[in-house]
Amino acid sequence: MTKQERIELEAAAFRDLLAHLNSRKDVQNIDLMTLAGFCRNCLSKWYKAAADDMDIELTMDQAREAIYGMPYAEWKARYQKEASPAQQAAFAKAQRETDKQ
Repeated sequence: MTKQERIELEAAAFRDLLAHLNSRKDVQNIDLMTLAGFCRNCLSKWYKAAADDMDIELTMDQAREAIYGMPYAEWKARYQKEASPAQQAAFAKAQRETDKQ
């Protein structure tokens, strides 16, 4: 595999991940963090960091919009729910377990 082919494969997989997350707006960020250790916000930060590393001008709002598929405030108002006590407890437990490692 060439370097360009690897880049194209990684880009395609990333687009598929974003499409999948976009189709699963019911999955809350706190649940992603609890189960996978990352969420849409993490992806936004990584996207912004990659742009910075490549000297590409990109604001955090633009990075979030690229990941969320809409302005973050709009996504949050439409889809983000208040975390339940059970979600908060699961997240706290996962964080404690991560801290032990």
